[in-house]
Order: sequence, then C-alpha cells, then structure tokens
Amino acid sequence: MTTADPTRSDGRLDGFRSDRAYLGADHGRNERRTWIVAAICAVTLVAQLAGGLLFRSMALTASGLHMAAHVAALLVAAGAYALARRHAASPRFAFGTGKIGDLAGFANAVVLGMTAVLIAVESFQRLLTPEAVDYASALPLAAAGLAVTVVCVWLLKPTAHGRHDLNLSAAHLHLSADALFGVLAIAGLLAGQRLGWRWADPAAGLAGAALVGQFAVGLLRRAAATLLDMNPSADLTTQIRTRLEAEGERVVDLHLWRLGPGHHAAVAVVSAADPQPVEAYHARLRGLEGLSHLTIEVRRPESVRV
Repeated sequence: MTTADPTRSDGRLDGFRSDRAYLGADHGRNERRTWIVAAICAVTLVAQLAGGLLFRSMALTASGLHMAAHVAALLVAAGAYALARRHAASPRFAFGTGKIGDLAGFANAVVLGMTAVLIAVESFQRLLTPEAVDYASALPLAAAGLAVTVVCVWLLKPTAHGRHDLNLSAAHLHLSADALFGVLAIAGLLAGQRLGWRWADPAAGLAGAALVGQFAVGLLRRAAATLLDMNPSADLTTQIRTRLEAEGERVVDLHLWRLGPGHHAAVAVVSAADPQPVEAYHARLRGLEGLSHLTIEVRRPESVRV
C-alpha cells in the first residue's frame, strides 16, 4: 500500500477463521457416506449390465451405463473429500482446500453429460431398429436396481449443513437422476410387455438421456460459478455493505467469493473521513452466517485510489 495511514486487517480477529480449514461442517460424515454408497452402486452396476446384455433390454443397459457413471462420480467425490481433508492445513493452498469438492462436482457434471449423450445415441439406434426384449426377466432386475438407487439417494440426502456442499449435491444429483431414469426404464418395459410397444423401451432411454443432460447442465453452472469466483450471494454482499456503511462510511470496493461449503471470504475497502479502528469494522460484520475470512482496508477519502 502507498497511503500513509490506512488501517488493514487480514481476518485474524475473533469471530473469523485464521486457519485454512474451510471444509464443510459434515465433511467427515459425508466422506464416509459417499464411500458406502459407491460400494453399493458398484454391485448394482454389475447386476444391471449383466441383466441388460442377457435380456437384451436397452432401458436396463442404459440404466447400468448410467450407474457406471455414478460409480465413477462417487469415487471422484469420495476421493475429493479425502484429498481436501488430508491437505486442509497445507500452506500451498492460500484459501484452503474447500473448493476441491467443487472441482470434483464440475468433473462429475462433465461425466454425467457425456453419459447422457452415449445413452441418447444408443437409444436412438435401438428406436430405429428395435430388438426383442425379455420383459419378464428384465422387469424384476430393473425394479431391484431402482430400489437400490432409492436407498442410496436416502443415504446421501444432504443435511441442513450439507446443502452448501456441492460435492455431496453432485453425488446426490447423480443418484436422483438415476432413480428417475429407473422409473422411466420400468415404464418402458411395462409398455413393451403389456401393450406390445417395442419402441417404448428405447424411448424410455431417450427420455432418461434428456433428463440426465438437463441435470448435468445445471450442475455445471453451479460448479463453474464457484470455480470462477462469481459472487455467491447478493444478499450477503448487501448485508456486508450495509453494516460497513452504518455510520456514514463508504465502501469503495467489495469482493465476496466462496471458499468451501458454508464458508465465504470478503475483501472490502472502506473510505471514512474519521476512520475508526479496524476492529470496529470487524465487529460490525461479526455473526454474519457463512462469512469465515475477512480483509478490511480503511482509508481516508483523499487517499482512495481503487
């Protein structure tokens, strides 16, 4: 800084974190749940693919392929939890490892989108050239796969704190999409068995692919917003500005970004003709939910060059 008497704080006052551990409140619990669900999905994957090939069901095969993407996604998610935990205090990460989960979520969204494309292509080919399906054998396996997926969705259901965890949300979204996909697969198999609509099975695959693709796009947007440090909360930004300007000061520069699940950082430059000690400005922001790291610079009006 070039000004003569600015006051600055680096976020090490009481009420804000001075370490780099910006992990979610349920990080350890979410990691354990993710490993368990990954194991369950791996077993289901083998059963669905084997059944799809044996009974020549596109919907069942597509469900298995989609489950394969889930297994990969869950392994990435679980690995991200482990990596973030292991390096949480490492000085190599200036703002901690909280965003590793967001990076994993972005990667999983890409995989989810690619899976949707592959399912759509295969389903379209089957729609043009329908194949005979062993409905009586495929239906029970599809129902069993759906039951397993519903259990996994329940196991990964985000808690109150977990709603901020994009890594967990991505894994949960993968499985939720698969549950809806399973419903479509069963509907297609039933239509083919009872109504003779051979096109219903691949049509269910196409509908599922469209649904999965939509989920993938939404997840990509959420993850990219965090990785690109887009403002995560207009409401929190407004609260910070309002509190810092409570006694006639002017906030001339303010940046807010996400550090990890439930954690945000803010950097603010405050212009004040009669500046108070920086501790006073910290006190104004203390207690704001989700604000974990704070840097405030206070300058007199004549020295402000932002």
